[in-house]
Amino acid sequence: MPRSSRPADLLTDDVLETSSVVANNAMNRERRLAGRDGYSRVLGFDILGLPPDARWLDLCCGSGRALLDAAAARPDLEITGVDLVGYFAAAGPVRFETASITAWEPATEFDLVTCVHGLHYVGDKLGALRRAASWLSDEGVFVANFDVAGVRVPGGARRVLPALREAGFTYDSRARRIRRTGRFTGALPFRYLGADDRAGPNHTGQPAVHSYYELAL
Repeated sequence: MPRSSRPADLLTDDVLETSSVVANNAMNRERRLAGRDGYSRVLGFDILGLPPDARWLDLCCGSGRALLDAAAARPDLEITGVDLVGYFAAAGPVRFETASITAWEPATEFDLVTCVHGLHYVGDKLGALRRAASWLSDEGVFVANFDVAGVRVPGGARRVLPALREAGFTYDSRARRIRRTGRFTGALPFRYLGADDRAGPNHTGQPAVHSYYELAL
């Protein structure tokens, strides 16, 4: 399918979140902090190296095992996990919330915001990037797995990536990872149209969601 074309029956985010592709995905449910597939390696970021008393928000956190690992190693960290499916391993010292990341609002800013392989299942991916980066402290870091191929807009990646760079995001196309330092208060020049949960597997081998946009005037 050409990037500029789109299905006639795109899903709203409310409907998308009831899809079996989204609500029942197992990509991140049991992931730990360390190890071959652990957060630190997947994100290319040393979470345990955060400064004292830092606030960390993890979006699409799955069962939250990686967050509990971090809390055990660094009890000074203030850690929050948000996931659409509230099957958390335990509460303990971590604050868990069951919510959609496209609607949830925090009560504070964060020194680190992460999302490990969760954006593949989000409808408004670019809106999620903008929102997550707006919750950063002045020196805070946002880092997430992000596949630009899942964003369908006229012009494709050649249109999306320059807009993200202009907004202060950096994109590692090889690792399919996006990052930004410092709070983002601007906008991205795209209007969200809806999502397609029939996109099939992406580079992870798991079924994913395509997000459709038009250029904002």
